[in-house]
Amino acid sequence: MQMSDIPFGTTDWSSVEPTEHKGETGHSTWRTRHFGGIRVRMVEHSPGYLADHWCEKGHILLCLEGEMTTELDDGRVFVLKPGMSYQVADKAEPHRSSTTTGAKLFIVD
Repeated sequence: MQMSDIPFGTTDWSSVEPTEHKGETGHSTWRTRHFGGIRVRMVEHSPGYLADHWCEKGHILLCLEGEMTTELDDGRVFVLKPGMSYQVADKAEPHRSSTTTGAKLFIVD
């Protein structure tokens, strides 16, 4: 990831317009900013959320609140709790997320 031509700035995430994204079950609320080719999001998954697709996009993801399970298509499963993160490259390992309790995440991709 190359970060260039991004002036210093701050983000008040509560003022960023939310968008809703349906899962196979539950939904996610995204607050998204774009900085050149970099997408930065504050994401909240509702309790009972299960992604409706296997994602192949690379991310750096930090769990802020709640608990989220990430399943890789090879069967491995990882549980993220507050303060834990993961990173994965584009097209490296398809993954999908779920949560029984809900989760708040900070994601850069």
